[in-house]
Amino acid sequence: MPYNFPVKDVQFLLNHSADFDQVRATGAFEDLSDDFLEAVLEEAGKFANDILAPLNRISDQQGARLENGRVITTPGFKEAYKQYVEAGWNSVAFPEEWGGQNLPNSVALAVVDAMQGACISFAMGTMLTTAAVKALLAFGTEEQKRLYLGKLTTAEWSGTMNLSEPQAGSDLATIKTKATPNGDGTYNIKGQKIWISYGDHDMADNIVHLVLARLPDAPEGTRGISMFLVPKFRVDSDGNIGEHNDVKVVSIEEKLGQHGSPTCVMAYGDNDQCIGTLVGKENEGLKNMFVMMNAARIDVGMQAASVGEASFQKALEYALDRPQGRKFGVKAGPATPIWNHPDVRRNLYTMKALTDASKAICFANMVAYDLARRSPDPDVARAAKEREELLTPISKAFSSDRALETTNIGIQVHGGMGYVEETGAAQFFRDVRICTIYEGTNGIQGIDLIGRKLGMGSGKLAYDFIDEAMANADAAIATGDADLKRAGERMKLEAKSLRQNTEWMVSAMQTNPEEGLAGGTPYLDQFGYIAGGHYLLKGAISALEAKKQDPSRADYFDSRIHIASFYCDNLLPRASGLAPAVTAGAQTVEPVEPTLLSA
Repeated sequence: MPYNFPVKDVQFLLNHSADFDQVRATGAFEDLSDDFLEAVLEEAGKFANDILAPLNRISDQQGARLENGRVITTPGFKEAYKQYVEAGWNSVAFPEEWGGQNLPNSVALAVVDAMQGACISFAMGTMLTTAAVKALLAFGTEEQKRLYLGKLTTAEWSGTMNLSEPQAGSDLATIKTKATPNGDGTYNIKGQKIWISYGDHDMADNIVHLVLARLPDAPEGTRGISMFLVPKFRVDSDGNIGEHNDVKVVSIEEKLGQHGSPTCVMAYGDNDQCIGTLVGKENEGLKNMFVMMNAARIDVGMQAASVGEASFQKALEYALDRPQGRKFGVKAGPATPIWNHPDVRRNLYTMKALTDASKAICFANMVAYDLARRSPDPDVARAAKEREELLTPISKAFSSDRALETTNIGIQVHGGMGYVEETGAAQFFRDVRICTIYEGTNGIQGIDLIGRKLGMGSGKLAYDFIDEAMANADAAIATGDADLKRAGERMKLEAKSLRQNTEWMVSAMQTNPEEGLAGGTPYLDQFGYIAGGHYLLKGAISALEAKKQDPSRADYFDSRIHIASFYCDNLLPRASGLAPAVTAGAQTVEPVEPTLLSA
């Protein structure tokens, strides 16, 4: 079975778990009817299923390569990219003024879901282009917008994000790339950047690099970082491509996965002829870059969940076709498909439940993103911005960590065949492994959650969410449905535990941050399990009502209730299991003499 973008599930999660009706109610968009949404998802699915999915295996076997200073992409990528541009998929959520379609970012995230699940190596490049558009919309000069935004919006030109250097991974305070004023409003850029996804490729006519660098008189640390727009080819005042801009690919990395996505080491200004222009204000580059990074973090969460979906589909197909063993107690007769073994079904339900919980968190995150920017009610917009802030590190970290589990289980379902490359099951695990690392490692996401997000209003953002989860649990109990009642009761127990840990964490971060920092990762995981259960349960309550209104789809709605119930019974209890790790404090990670650890 080839990859099949799950249109029904995505539409259900958007509408019933993520409250997409709130976006409709803003009045900021012309047509967001269910029919229109389904049409968009169907078309995205066709492109993903028919054009991108067949390239996934090829991209693993014939990854990007460097020849004569140019990156050559996987066979078929150039043709697929041309179709991607012509179909307008990159422009979904951008303003019409720049060639966009002015649809919600939450709809664009559904398109991300389709593309990433089909072929993550291809879709990785497009994700950074959309992030570059968001940065220029927010901070670009009128001249930069005029020359670059139209081409980036359509993806005729692609964009990149240049942060890391050999000595500066997550610690951007130590970057050394220099930007020297030329006296005419331009800057001479000189330095090296590493881990630049799609830093070079053969699919677009130009590549627009957004580069962090230091001005000569810049303060030390992160306060002295500025952002610069550096095109691969210079652009004249009419927007025409000119001469090469002294931007060079030094090498492309040999990686565990995503072989079709060229991760480049880039050299800027080896010949002192690399020209860039300032984006935003001097020494505010890191703040500007966070517009890209926060958008990318939600996309990475969805990216990971999408690969989890692809892994689930392959595992399900295998389980239905693979005869092995007999049902328990049966002594003779033909072997039964492994789907009939309870433990295999547990594995598959775990894959599906974790994937859908992750997607629901990401969709809810992006609905909040849309409301924060488009709601005419300032109170709604303010609350939505708080929810967006809270969910962003959870979307990125929880979803990518769970995708590792999901794709690992996918290998397990295949048994011995999962460990050999013939089935393709292992590719999903290898491809998704990086999602826990880039755009800020998941440990950094935990620090962001307990440090910055809990620090906003002394835990207000978290307490508001917990109150909502408790109210949703009461609604599930009130349905009278046995499965939902049990799920609601479990949710109340887990939310209570999270509230207690949140109170502890807020206090710890105010009085002795070392105590809290030791538990940042388990706290994020605890929060993530509850958030996933909350959104699945929300959808299940809606499914119960929808089943009454449309009995012809009762089987589908029952499946949504079952997945939510399975999650709350089997996965949600992990949340309170993490509670002791959250509050164990700094003593649990006190330094031990390193030589004793391997004595």
